[in-house]
Amino acid sequence: MIWIMALIPMFAWGSIGLVGSKIGGDPNQQTLGMTFGAFLFSLVLFVVERPHMDWKIVLVGLISGIFWSVGQNGQFQGMRNMGVSVAVPISTGMQLFVNTIAGAVFFHEWRRTNQFIFGFIALILLVLGAYLTGFRDNSEQTKASNSSLNFAKGFRALLLSTVGYAVYTIVINASKVETLSVILPLSVGMIIGATLFSIGKVKIEPVVFKNMITGVLWGIGNFFMLLAMEKIGLALAFSFSQMGIIISTLGGIFLLGETKTKKEFRYALLGSLFVILGGVLLGYVKSIG
Repeated sequence: MIWIMALIPMFAWGSIGLVGSKIGGDPNQQTLGMTFGAFLFSLVLFVVERPHMDWKIVLVGLISGIFWSVGQNGQFQGMRNMGVSVAVPISTGMQLFVNTIAGAVFFHEWRRTNQFIFGFIALILLVLGAYLTGFRDNSEQTKASNSSLNFAKGFRALLLSTVGYAVYTIVINASKVETLSVILPLSVGMIIGATLFSIGKVKIEPVVFKNMITGVLWGIGNFFMLLAMEKIGLALAFSFSQMGIIISTLGGIFLLGETKTKKEFRYALLGSLFVILGGVLLGYVKSIG
C-alpha cells in the first residue's frame, strides 16, 4: 500500500505543468490560483480529519508554505521561458539532487558504503538526465522556433525554484510534525508567499480561479508524498514523487505542441529515462539501508 501512496504524486504532480499551461495566465496568476486550490483541498481534509494542531505545527507549515511558493513560482517562470518539456525534467533533476544530498547528509539516510556508491551513481544519472533533457539543437530552424524562449532566464528561475522546494521539504522532514496536521498551515503559508509575489503584479481574473485545479492536483500529490515520507524517508518518497517527468516531457511535446527537432526529442526521452533510472536507483539505495 505504501508504494501506491508513493506513486500517486507522480501522476498528480506530473500533470500540473500541462494543466497550468493549458489554462494559461502569467506565473504569478498561476501560483496564486494554485495556492487557492491547495488551500481548498487542505481545508476539506482538515474538517474531515480534525488533526492535532499547535504553534510548532503552524510555524513549520507557514515557513514551508512560503518557501514552496518560491519554488513553484520559479518553476512556472522556468516553464514559460524554457517550455514544459524542458523545464520540468531539469527542475526534477535539480530537486532530486538537492533532496538526496539533504537526506544523506542531514538526516543520515545513507549509512553503508554501498549506499554511497550507488547513491553517487544515481546522482550522476540525474545530472546527466537533466543535461540531456535541456539539450538544444543549434540549427537555424530550432533557433527560429525557440525565438520566443529565454533559456538563460528560465534556468536562473529554476535555480531559485530548487532552493525554495528544498527548504519546503527539509523543514517538514526535520520538524517531524504529523502529515495531516501540517497540511492546512502549509497551504496558508503558500497563499502568503504567492500573495507577496503577486502584489502589484497580478490581475485577479477568471484564469486565477481556473488555476485552482492545479492546486487540487498539488494537494493530492503533496498529501501522499508526505505520508510516504513518514514511512520510507525523504530521499525515496521525493524520488518517486518526481517520476512524473515522463508525463510532463511527452505531454509538453504532444499536448502543448512544443517544437523539438528529432535530435532534441531523442535527447529529451533519453534524459527523462536517466532521471527515472536515477530515482529508481535512489529507491534501491534506501531499501538496502
